Amino acid sequence: MHKWVVLLHVLGVMGFMLAHGGTTAMTLLLKRQRDFDHMRALLDLSRHSGPTFGVALLLLLGSGITAGFTGRWWGEGWIWASLAILIAITAVMSLSSRAHYHKLRKVLGLPYFDGRRDQPALPPASEAEIWAVQATLRPGLLAAVGFGGTALIAWLMMFKPF
Repeated sequence: MHKWVVLLHVLGVMGFMLAHGGTTAMTLLLKRQRDFDHMRALLDLSRHSGPTFGVALLLLLGSGITAGFTGRWWGEGWIWASLAILIAITAVMSLSSRAHYHKLRKVLGLPYFDGRRDQPALPPASEAEIWAVQATLRPGLLAAVGFGGTALIAWLMMFKPF
């Protein structure tokens, strides 16, 4: 049974990474994009990965927690550290999304999330406002947090150092 649970966990991770493909491309390309229509397309590409991302995250978490029980690992520190890192990565990504990408959606005239609920599109802001919001994007930081945190979790899971 444990091997099946681990397989589900690995498949959840694969789905999670697959769902992030569009978002990762958007994050890395959006900072230097100068065409508003391309910016809108990149933001929409990322938005459409949301449902797949959510299902994959639930599978990843559910199977990971189950594997913790079937492997009898909840008494070990590495599993708690892995869970804490995943929560931290999720928090950083969510806060960054709210602070930067939803605001960029808003000034580009796309539907956006205001922290409480989805909002309809407003007329696009001025070019100066759009460029100012774009200047706040930090794709390198997000890539470092996402890749570095995921690499650390993989190391903890494979080597179980404590």
